[in-house]
Amino acid sequence: MPPATAANDEAHLQLLNDLDLGALPKPYRNRNWRPSQRRNKNVKQIISENQRKEASVMATQANSGATTPFGTSGVTTDGTQTPTDGAGKAPNLAQASQNLSTLVLEKNARATYATGPAVTYTNIESAPSLNPAHQRHYCDVTGLHGPYTDPKTRLRYHNKEIFGVIRTLAQGVPESYLEARGAHTVLK
Repeated sequence: MPPATAANDEAHLQLLNDLDLGALPKPYRNRNWRPSQRRNKNVKQIISENQRKEASVMATQANSGATTPFGTSGVTTDGTQTPTDGAGKAPNLAQASQNLSTLVLEKNARATYATGPAVTYTNIESAPSLNPAHQRHYCDVTGLHGPYTDPKTRLRYHNKEIFGVIRTLAQGVPESYLEARGAHTVLK
């Protein structure tokens, strides 16, 4: 290897500057562009925020009469008793105020929703959707999702293999499948 000289070092630096891509002009880049100041959240932050929101909702639901468990001490929420920590002790004001808030919530709920059960995410007393867009069709043979209908037999099928099976069915069998689905035609 040749010894390093000042002229050799200057030639080397000149070559590096000539080959530097960072120094080339970039006409396709907007000089006024700046990254967004909005902070993007990662998945962990999103999940923790949702858990905090759910916890706050659960805290308010814990004060409702429907989800507040009663102990064996015979505490009621009708306002006739002030709960105590034990026999002959002073009243427990924290528990009494919680029962009072439970009474208020129950009374407001009864006044607001006097007819029928309240439909929430936690009960199943809501009726199924009758919108035809939300009803799925199922294969008459396999029970899988059946997006296709045979025009000859009017049976629904899942894929071309089931279509081949439907076309090989004996006479009268497709009618029994339609009868099981409730789509058969009775001629009198």
